[in-house]
Formats: sequence, C-alpha cells, structure tokens
Amino acid sequence: MDHIKFDQSTPASSQQKMESATLNCSQFTAFSGLQRCPLKSHRTSISFKSSTSFTVRASVIGATDSAVTLLDYGAGNVQSIRNAIRYLGLDIKDVQTPEDILNAKRLIVPGVGAFAAMMDVLNHNGMADALRVYIEKDRPFLGICLGLQLLFESSEENGPVKGLGMIPGVVGRFDSSSGCRVPHIGWNALQIKKDSGILDEIANRHVYFVHSYRAVPSKENEEWVSSTCNYGIDFISSIRRGNVHAVQFHPEKSGDVGLSILRKFLLPNSPITKKSFEGKATKLAKRVIACLDVRTNDKGDLVVTKGDQYDVREQTKDNEVRNLGKPVELAGQYYIDGADEVSFLNITGFRDFPLGDLPMLQILRYTSENVFVPLTVGGGIRDFTDANGRYYSSLEVASEYFRSGADKISIGSDAVYAAEEYLKTGVKTGKSSLEQISRVYGNQAVVVSIDPRRQYITSPYEVGFKSVKSRSLGPNGEEYAWYQCTVNGGREGRPIGAYELAKAVEELGAGEILLNCIDCDGQGKGFDIDLIKLISDAVSIPVIASSGAGKPEHFSEVFSETNASAALAAGIFHRKEVPIQSVKDHLLKEGIEVRM
Repeated sequence: MDHIKFDQSTPASSQQKMESATLNCSQFTAFSGLQRCPLKSHRTSISFKSSTSFTVRASVIGATDSAVTLLDYGAGNVQSIRNAIRYLGLDIKDVQTPEDILNAKRLIVPGVGAFAAMMDVLNHNGMADALRVYIEKDRPFLGICLGLQLLFESSEENGPVKGLGMIPGVVGRFDSSSGCRVPHIGWNALQIKKDSGILDEIANRHVYFVHSYRAVPSKENEEWVSSTCNYGIDFISSIRRGNVHAVQFHPEKSGDVGLSILRKFLLPNSPITKKSFEGKATKLAKRVIACLDVRTNDKGDLVVTKGDQYDVREQTKDNEVRNLGKPVELAGQYYIDGADEVSFLNITGFRDFPLGDLPMLQILRYTSENVFVPLTVGGGIRDFTDANGRYYSSLEVASEYFRSGADKISIGSDAVYAAEEYLKTGVKTGKSSLEQISRVYGNQAVVVSIDPRRQYITSPYEVGFKSVKSRSLGPNGEEYAWYQCTVNGGREGRPIGAYELAKAVEELGAGEILLNCIDCDGQGKGFDIDLIKLISDAVSIPVIASSGAGKPEHFSEVFSETNASAALAAGIFHRKEVPIQSVKDHLLKEGIEVRM
C-alpha cells in the first residue's frame, strides 16, 4: 500500500492535537478494454493532517453472526447502503473471499456502475460461482440495482455480457425514442404483483430509481417477479423467490420507505410502524431539489451561502460572505422537510489539491450517515497534478467522492472545455473527466452543470448558435436571445451556446443536466422558461431547472411549460421564505405528481 502524506494543518497552539485521517482512493486498472475496480482492489492511502477531528467508521471485519455480509465490488456509492445498515443497528462484514459468501447469514449485493465491469470482477475473483450456489440454496439475499440485473442471463450494456443466469431474460436499455428520458432518474411508483415480503405496505409510495438498463417481465420469468414499474414500458422493479430478493430501485436512497424495506429484509421480526400517507403514487414524480452552495467564509469556516447573480458577498461595508447555515445541519433538515435530493456545490472550486479538500469529504460522510436521499457534489472534479508532480485523474478524484457518500458528480467548467474540443474535432478522446467517469460509473452518475448568460440579438441569424424568441425584450428592444456558456463561476464567457453544449455533453456521456441561468440567479422572479424549454426539448436525458425560484408557483410553471424533470432552489429554502412542503403541496394541488 502506497502512503502519500499531505500536511493540511492550520496554525494551532501547543494545547491542540492534530488529528489524522486516512482516506482511500480507489484505483482503476484497464481490463479487457474496460475500467476495472477489483474486489480486493489496490488502494492508495492518502493521509491528511487536520485540526478538525472526525471519525471514519470502518466496516466490521470478522463480526458476529448478527452482521450483514456486504459484497462491495468497488465502484460507486456503496457508503450509503453501509450507512443505512448501521442506521438500523447492524454491523457489516465485507466479502473478501468466495467462502465469505457461502458462509453469510444475510447477503446484500449493491451495484453501482456497469454490468460488464461488475461481472468481470465477480468472475475474476471466483465470486460468481459462489453467488450461484448461495442463491440456489435459497439463502437470505438482497440485490440492489445492478445486484438485480446480474441475476439475469445477460445484459446488452457494453455487450452482450453473460450474467449469473439465475433468471430468464436479457437486460436491455430503455428506448428514449418513445419519449422517455434515459437514464430513468427519480421517484417512481411500483405495481405489486404478488406477496413481495419486504415490499408490503409500500405500493402507494414512491421509491428512487437511477438506471439506464432494465429487465422486462415475461412468461419465462413471471415466477420471480414481485413488482413492476412503468417507464415507457413495464419493467421488473423487484423479484422474489423464497428468501431471495432483488430490487431495481435504491432502498438506501428512498427515504423512510427504503429504510422500512431494508428493515423488513434485515430484521424480519421487528415491528414496522406504518406511516400515514395521503394520495397515491402512480407514476414518475417531479423532483424538488435543495441546493447548498458551500464555501469558506472570511473566517475560514465552511458555510452555506447564496449568490445574487453569482455574487455571494453582502452589499455592506464589510462585504462579508453570506452565511446561511452549516452544510450538514441544513442538509439533514431538508431531508426531514421532504427534499427529493440534496446537491452540494463547492463554489471555491477546489483551488488547491482536490482530494485535499478534507472538509467537503467530511460533509459528504456526515450527511450520508443520516440523509437517505440522493446526494450530488460538484466543484473541481478534474485531472490534477499536485505540488510534488503526482498526477491524479478525474476518475480518482470522483472515486473518493463516491466512496464518501456522493451518488452523482456534477462537472462544470471541465465539461465545457471537453464539449468545445469535441465539437471542434468530432472525436471522442475518452480522456475527459466526463467520459472517464461515465464509462466506469455509468452516465447516470454524471451531471453536467451549465452556467449560461443571456445575450440579446436582433435576429436569430446574428450568431452561429441556437437562439430563441425571448418572452421579454432586450435593453434595446431585441426580440431574440442566445445563451452563452461560462466557466469559472460565471466569470469567463466561452464561444459556445447552452444548446450546443447540452447536445455535446449528452453524446460524451452525461446522464443529467443541471441548467442554471446567471441572469435569474437570486432574483426570485422565476425560472428562465425560454432557456429550460430550449434545452429540455433538445436532449433525451433529464434536465434540472435551476436559478430564479421565488415562490411555489414558479415550480408549477416550469413543470407545466417545459420538459424539466426536476427543479432546484437554494436561497428561498435557506432563508425559510418558502418551505419545501409548501412547494409540494402546491404542485399536488396543480395536478403535478410529487413524492410525499
């Protein structure tokens, strides 16, 4: 194991002790043309010194029979399922050998990433055969997402690739030509088909999905299917046969509903408290996302702030950074309040070594211990060379954030540069952070954040970028506008439009677009409907509307007039001007389905 030490200490008195923390950066090696993250992966241990004390809770190796055995093949955010298990009061034993699978009392196989990479690891380490034996003996098993898909005969993802072959059927990709956005991201409803055991009493609740591939029900596999979900077509959302369960959705990201599912599997004899629920989940819900812009203030404290057209300083004599609260506390409150996702944006942009930003890693770890909805983190996800000349790929940087609790990575400026190069050459190099991360973790794990500024023009032919007829006239009576993309926190304009950027990053592997608008940021006058409609009509991946929300009606407006899949707000939630529940109550009243 290689040890690389970075001194991140701050001046301290002799009375203060410097605490050290050890972080792991997953290393990926090429295998058969794919990025591979082996079960017993080689890891680089990076030791930091920090004046802030925190604890990384390790898995319990060699725990008692009450422990849950977890097969972590090394990709994606498995920290969340670990946290959920611990939240329910149980210990974890990690699989190290095939014998650990065969000896497990209860086995969970989470899956985040690509089917081919996972099967390669399982076959290489002898785990595939052990899983087949374990399942054939009807031992307590729970597969999650990719952990469900691997049970089928094969997958078309980077394939065909053979699966474990336990269930008849082929895992195929959703067809975006039918009008569905791919990946399937968000809270959807289940149709229970038979006694599902762990899914009892949740038929009228939404659960969280994030995937591009699915298995479909058939006569050959109907004995396995316990529930389906509709997204363009009916696909298999869960299976059950005896003690063997698997779900396509993520219970560890499905709030209290998901925790109740895990509890039923792990603690089948424990009493379940029913939660009253008004309404009924019938389809994919529109998402309401809380965003936390995080940065250090002038005192060096990490705070949640909010800008006014990207200016985060108060317009006072002291010109201090706006301080709207502590990140972990606010995220926890938004989870309680009903936020469907929480997004962290580090607006300092990792000016120094990205993996040395220990406070942001702490925020993710602490937040994910008690917040069981998806977490996105953005800011500075890029290739980096430190002061000693050591090169770190964007994949290594992203990996540490996934392992710390992030479900999705948001890429901003780096995606703009990659798109510009792609549009210039027409060649996908595979070297950009966007391409690297989506190839290993799947495009559902990559969000591209677009920060455009409106540029008014008198004619749609005035520039070589896609323009719209604007709802409001420009300062000189201009009727049209195009949206110039920016980088570096909106400080630098680039020769590319938002429309052109969105189309390019979709081709490069983005799974979702976070669409901001500098002109509307902090204004509270509503989302830029022209911009959001332009982009959401142009791409087949989900689009998150951002910037400008000031009241609940702005959310219903953007969902009614555009194809946005989600809407995000920051300041109105931080300042408690508009509660999240008020937004959802309003949307329900307007006939727009949301998770309650």
